[in-house]
Amino acid sequence: MHHAGDVGVAGELLALRQEFYRCLTRRADALFELTDAVLCADGPVRSVAELSLASEHRRGHGSGYAALARGRVDINRLRTALTAVSPPRAAAGRLVLAVDVTCWLRPEAHTCSQRILCHTYGRGKDQHMMVSGWPYSVVVALETGRHSCTAPLDAVRLTPGDNAASVTARQIRDVVGRLIAAGHWRPGDPDILLVADAGYDGPRLAHVLADLPITVLVRMRTDRVLHRPVPLQPLGTMGRPRRHGDEFAFGDPNTWGEPDVTIDATTRLYGPALIRAWDRLHPRLTHRIAWAGHDGPLPIIEGTVIRLQVERLPSGAIPKPVWLWHSRTSLDHAEVDLAWQAFLRRFDIEHTFRMLKQTLGWTTPKLRSPEAADRWTWLLLIAYTQLRLARDLTADLRRPWEKPRPAGRLTPARVRRGFRNLRPQLACPAGVPKPSRPGPGRPAGTPNQRPASRHDVHTVTSTNTRKSKHGKNTRSRNPRPRRTG
Repeated sequence: MHHAGDVGVAGELLALRQEFYRCLTRRADALFELTDAVLCADGPVRSVAELSLASEHRRGHGSGYAALARGRVDINRLRTALTAVSPPRAAAGRLVLAVDVTCWLRPEAHTCSQRILCHTYGRGKDQHMMVSGWPYSVVVALETGRHSCTAPLDAVRLTPGDNAASVTARQIRDVVGRLIAAGHWRPGDPDILLVADAGYDGPRLAHVLADLPITVLVRMRTDRVLHRPVPLQPLGTMGRPRRHGDEFAFGDPNTWGEPDVTIDATTRLYGPALIRAWDRLHPRLTHRIAWAGHDGPLPIIEGTVIRLQVERLPSGAIPKPVWLWHSRTSLDHAEVDLAWQAFLRRFDIEHTFRMLKQTLGWTTPKLRSPEAADRWTWLLLIAYTQLRLARDLTADLRRPWEKPRPAGRLTPARVRRGFRNLRPQLACPAGVPKPSRPGPGRPAGTPNQRPASRHDVHTVTSTNTRKSKHGKNTRSRNPRPRRTG
């Protein structure tokens, strides 16, 4: 028996499952049952073929790969269906979005097309390595509280030649547009907060998305140099007026000056924390990289810089300060306090990636085509959303060594344990499979006359090339310039 307050959540779950089935335009029954098998399987997903052993999967062991290879999914309609689900909200009803790139590594899949080099860390004695694969840009909505659940809203695979900054800006614009169309944001509500890591150009995103009700909060590298506003010039000063004021170097405390906001806080994981904020700081832009094609004078994009210093880390490592750039100026004490806490919640997206890869088996199938990888990715995003909606509808089937968790705060892995007991109460629009027999296949002893095509890894992108004197694209070998932009 469910409480009366769970009726709305159950209704959203039922509506999502019905709409999900309508988004499957070819081999819908096989794809739908494959998703249910992921939700109800015992333990982590190790193989697509082994999902046929689950009672919720009524088809043969080859139907899963066949459906991923030859099925069809209306991804644009699925995006609208995910956005229609009630997203989680932070303090004061604010929507907080996080964006990051995660990679499906395929280093030895020579017959897979559209692979590019993906940045990885910790695979060889804690070293940075480039491994070929399919990178995906994922946008999620963050929740508050002590848990690791997020609400995935979109996933876009980066193809060869894509500019990650342009793809991210277009992706965020589409997500915000769907949220507004679904009625999750109305005029008068707080601006949507976008949180990103240091790999994103915060001022560029703030400039491109300036027409949207969105605020950008990104982490910056510790070697950045920003500038203060230009002070008033005395009357009679000759020459061209200055565009940039004094430098604010993150690595030089002598250039900081007195902060505009100072907060002393105590966190559960990091101990005492000191937060300081400086108002109206901007980067010095140049006509290169993202601003290479900008017409006219470059803009002055002012924001607030926040420095977060904690006493300890859960891993025991020496903590380093975290520098954040907020696209709004004149922040008060409450807004600065909300900003650094929202950034700490950004790490929940890493738990979502771990859940997708290690438990739901996102990178398990050895799929050949990137289109099949996109279908499998969206099946798992729908499955993860169902787990989020089923938190209040399933019992906590915890292990004897696990601590109890309050109702509504179950982790996605714990919700998955009880989803099999909930599934009989949910509508299953998939039809009963028809009896059939397998085809004859290739006769024994006959070699394959149509070998699969081989594809090279795309190693050159629009952001790491420059024109040489002979007109050819070459990788830039100049030393890293000072990060003033």
